[in-house]
Amino acid sequence: MLRLSAASVLAITMAFPAFADELNLYSARHYDTDLQLYDGFTEATGIEINLIEGSGDELLARIQAEGANSPADILLTVDGGRLHRAVEAGVFQPVESDVLTERVPEALRHPDNLWYGLTTRARVIFYNAEKGLPEGIADYEDLADPAYEGMICMRTSSNIYNVSLMAELVEVLGEEAAEEWARGVGNNLARAPQGGDTDQIRAVAAGECDLAIANTYYWGRLKASANPEDNAVADATAFIFPNQDNRGTHINVSGAGVLTTAPNAENAVAFLEYLVSDEAQIILADGNNEYPVVEGVEPTGPMSEHTDFESSGVNATVYGLNASDAVAVWDRAGVP
Repeated sequence: MLRLSAASVLAITMAFPAFADELNLYSARHYDTDLQLYDGFTEATGIEINLIEGSGDELLARIQAEGANSPADILLTVDGGRLHRAVEAGVFQPVESDVLTERVPEALRHPDNLWYGLTTRARVIFYNAEKGLPEGIADYEDLADPAYEGMICMRTSSNIYNVSLMAELVEVLGEEAAEEWARGVGNNLARAPQGGDTDQIRAVAAGECDLAIANTYYWGRLKASANPEDNAVADATAFIFPNQDNRGTHINVSGAGVLTTAPNAENAVAFLEYLVSDEAQIILADGNNEYPVVEGVEPTGPMSEHTDFESSGVNATVYGLNASDAVAVWDRAGVP
């Protein structure tokens, strides 16, 4: 079992005083490496973690149903849009922590410290490695060019990843330009939106489309898979980080916040601080082929060769704040 080094355990133990021995974690992440992290935290602090897993939406609904009697201390979920739903529901309390403020970049935490990002993923443009990148593709905006008619695959516009991407475009381009872009992308689709991000990457590998929009970690999963067929799909595709000559690439987060009704709030803050330690960051990121949020910490899995890019710097809270406008833009553009 993977554990933190003895030096790291000692450092964490010295940093955190003795606490009551329990923490109740509601998590939308479902990776074996996360369980190893929890064991490492217990070893370092003596705090036992009680884990409840589910989708982000399911867990938020459960917390709301439990009300003031909820045992949950922390909600850990994925996507800035889902984190915003928790903020709107009023379930997070502000957390003041010099450790978290210093280690988590401003764009990857809530302005009022209601949640903190833990890992990131980029939403990139995939292409067929053998065919090469179609000429003229460098930015998200290029995907709307009529020159790429019938060439693009994407999942439905209502998926939260595409809603969050559009929320950022609304922020940086304005609704009118974002809608024009969405209409252009819709006109350039090779097929009706379907499947998940992995299906879009597979479609590019199979030649069903020349371009696709998907998150980096789905490619990382294919590359790291024990299935040779998955590896072949990863090897048959490549990707670019859009908008590197201007504002940077859209990234999204997994993140966590401490519940307003947390019975073990002090333990919860200690756990969040533990998750932004260097070694915990690597384990978190590698567990789902993502990127650490802490500057200077690098993943060691398939994404380790794809870390040299600039992100847009748009605060992830925008993905929730602009979500309803983003959905409306996609709808007006007629993209399913």
